[in-house]
Amino acid sequence: MEGTNVHIREEWKKLLEKEFAKTYFTELRKKVREEYLEKTVFPHPGSVFRAFDLVPPSEVRVVILGQDPYHTPGVADGLAFSTIEGNRIPPSLLNIFKEIESEYGSIPNRNPDLTRWAQQGVLLLNTSLSVRSGEPNSHAEYGWYLFTDAVIGLLSTTQEHIIFLLWGAFAQKKEHLIDPQKHLILKSAHPSPLSANRGFFGNNHFKLANKYLKEHNRGEIDWIETNENSQPS
Repeated sequence: MEGTNVHIREEWKKLLEKEFAKTYFTELRKKVREEYLEKTVFPHPGSVFRAFDLVPPSEVRVVILGQDPYHTPGVADGLAFSTIEGNRIPPSLLNIFKEIESEYGSIPNRNPDLTRWAQQGVLLLNTSLSVRSGEPNSHAEYGWYLFTDAVIGLLSTTQEHIIFLLWGAFAQKKEHLIDPQKHLILKSAHPSPLSANRGFFGNNHFKLANKYLKEHNRGEIDWIETNENSQPS
């Protein structure tokens, strides 16, 4: 995170140029760099901005908001809810797959690496982009929330017809950043096993997202995409 020389697409750099120049981001960069030098921090530093590297702002069709990278070794990969291929499917992601299966009547690809969704225009955005090992939310107050709030707001103002999936109370606090006249906001309980039965299951968000995309001539997301790399639950 030296200067603004971060691993992020040029289109994002241009859009976020003013944010990168703000005092809070300078302080954020300094704190996070020090943490990476002194502590065990996830994800790998080269993956901190991976969600942005995989999809430029003009191609974002869906935003799925997470809260914090996984704080256990070898799990976080820079994408919300995703993890490195070969890992066990995290509980919340498993429930996401179950909801997709329920909606479409077909077992989706169970590979927990969600790069395939990002490559279709799904911005898998954690609101904090780094975390200290074993300490959830440990970097949350460093300034990440200011940065990712700006990302959400800029997507809302500069783009059109994006679906924002806000799962759980934390994600729903970001609703005020989104223009509902330009975008579709879908809200439900979080897919965590602690809350999925209280409104995540049966929310029909994946079909509703594709219906909206089709209506606005933005294509559809292939949420199923079964292949030989699928993993059993």
